[in-house]
Amino acid sequence: MSNKTILVTGGAGYIVSHTSVALIEAGYDVVIADDLSNSSAGAVDGVRRITGTDVPFERVDCNDRAALRELFERYRFDGAIHFAAFKAVGESVDEPLKYYDNNVGSFLSLLETMRLFGVRNVVFSSSATVYGQPDVLPATEASPRKPANSPYGATKQICEDILRDAVAAYNSAGGPEEEGLRGIALRYFNPIGAHPSALIGELPRGVPNNLIPYITQTAAGIRAELSVFGDDYHTPDGTALRDYIDINDLALAHVTAIGRMLNDRQRQNYEVFNIGTGVPVSVLELVHGFERANGVKVPYKIVARRPGDAEAVWADTTLAATELGWRATRTLEQTLRSSWRWEQQLKK
Repeated sequence: MSNKTILVTGGAGYIVSHTSVALIEAGYDVVIADDLSNSSAGAVDGVRRITGTDVPFERVDCNDRAALRELFERYRFDGAIHFAAFKAVGESVDEPLKYYDNNVGSFLSLLETMRLFGVRNVVFSSSATVYGQPDVLPATEASPRKPANSPYGATKQICEDILRDAVAAYNSAGGPEEEGLRGIALRYFNPIGAHPSALIGELPRGVPNNLIPYITQTAAGIRAELSVFGDDYHTPDGTALRDYIDINDLALAHVTAIGRMLNDRQRQNYEVFNIGTGVPVSVLELVHGFERANGVKVPYKIVARRPGDAEAVWADTTLAATELGWRATRTLEQTLRSSWRWEQQLKK
């Protein structure tokens, strides 16, 4: 029996490169598609080196429906994992139209192309930002989705709704099964860390928007100091609380989700799962934890809060553990060490 083939969109990005490795190691064939507008082809080379596999890479803009159709004509896909999206919260506040056009448009394009070629299974890369600032923590999958704190978060909410409605419509009673659609939205929290090989990791262009790359670049002397956005939140040390999950654990969640659909284990045709650790960590706790784990100092200063940031968000991961059969296993110290190894090898 031939391997199942999975399309990963946005495949030269941080999360996707690690997911591609995990998929290949689980026995899947992978085709990576990316327009390289916000990523580097070096990540694809890293995937190939880690897996010893000549992974196909197709330079495709997922908003280009003609190009997507050509891609689906060349390969027979059994499923897709959609990552292609802009993801900087602050930038989305400044450039909302850019985010709505790319993030929503690319997902619509993919779903319509999947329907055209009879590909039923899709995992959507969602985010804890759909919860906004939850009234009750930890956030469960049943927690109300609040008005998004940023256009980035709004695009994730919109895409979840598109997937839910499409699954409901195309799996209606009496419709042909082969024309149906099944989807899983993974709401993940804050991915950090790098592959143990240090061959792939988070590689931001320009000034980092995410916390860990800024920490590692500051520790390496590339940045003079880290800006901590706000110390007046209603949290133990005044800085924002987040749920930081190791990128390798997160990658395995996608493998589990796509396998759940391909092996007909879904209880419903549309499902949502939180992917996190369930442990809240403050910004300053993360900074000091990085210093202890790696024996380096990270100069920082407190600055004003950043627009679009929530005060505290972390996951209830019970459903992912009991229903999806997935849980995070790596310690925060392991993850912070991998981040520093990745940063150090970038200088070589």
